[in-house]
This record gives sequence, structure tokens and C-alpha cells, in this order.
Amino acid sequence: MEPLSSDIKTTPTPLTIGDVWAALENVKDPEIPVLTVVDMGIIYGVEISPASTCTITMTPTFVGCPAIEVMKNSIYDEVMKLGFDSVEVKVDFENAWTSDRMSEEAKRKLEKFGLAPPAPFSGELTEAQLNNVRCPHCGSTDTTLRSAFGSTLCRAIRFCFNCKQGFEQFKPV
Repeated sequence: MEPLSSDIKTTPTPLTIGDVWAALENVKDPEIPVLTVVDMGIIYGVEISPASTCTITMTPTFVGCPAIEVMKNSIYDEVMKLGFDSVEVKVDFENAWTSDRMSEEAKRKLEKFGLAPPAPFSGELTEAQLNNVRCPHCGSTDTTLRSAFGSTLCRAIRFCFNCKQGFEQFKPV
């Protein structure tokens, strides 16, 4: 006699750090919805305890970033869907985020979205980095800074003399 399907016991496959990273790819940056928190490089660590607890450590792009709580909640919700008993999202203000943590794919997505991506940042902002910004609309570097502050702290407002369009630049930090 064959056992009934209800008599068959299965052991759930343990969740892995790779599973968590894959879930984090679904969490969008609330200010730049074409990017994920993974694209942005704000995830500093993922740990899984034997007690089915997942701890994610993130650092915001700026200490005063208004989207921190939104990102924390989105990360929590997405990782809980995996089936953990508990999820903790820690915000790390000790390790400063740098725009160099953004993936090359993130920079391509930014440009396609209409934001000039940040230049590589070596720890010191140079005049060349501020003045040699390529327009995401036409590709010209004949641009100028209009305001060091854009719609968010991480953006600046620029103008392109070639295509006559204004655009935002993600600041190198």
C-alpha cells in the first residue's frame, strides 16, 4: 500500500545568504525606482542565524536620507517573504557609503533614467569631477552646475549647453 501524500514528511530547504541577496534585488530605492538597494551598494552585510533569524546591515547614502525608514521596511517585508522567523534590518552609520559602491549596471540605469551617474570618487572631490559631467540626454560634456542641491541631498542640478536641457547629476561622494 502506497503512503498518502499527507503521510510523507519533507524537510524544508534551509535558506541561504544567496536567497536573501536575490530577494534584496526586488527592493527598489524609493527615490530612484530604477535602482535596487543592491545596485546602490547600501547593503553591507547579510547574516543568517541557526534560529532562522536574518540580519541585514545597510548604510544610507547620506546620514539624513529621508528614505531610510522606507528602505528598512521594504527590506524587512521582502526578506520576511522568504520564510524567516524574524528579520532585523540594522542601519550602520559607522561605515560611510560612497558612490563607488554603486554597480556599473546602476550607473547605466541612472543614465537611462535621465540622471548623470557619479564620477569615480577617490576620497577627494576635484574640480574636474565637478565640471566634466556628461549629459544623460545627448552625451555632451558641455554642461554646467546650476545648483549643488537637487531634489535630494545626493543630487545636483546641471544644464547642458548642447541640447539645452536641465538634468540632475548623482553626486560623487
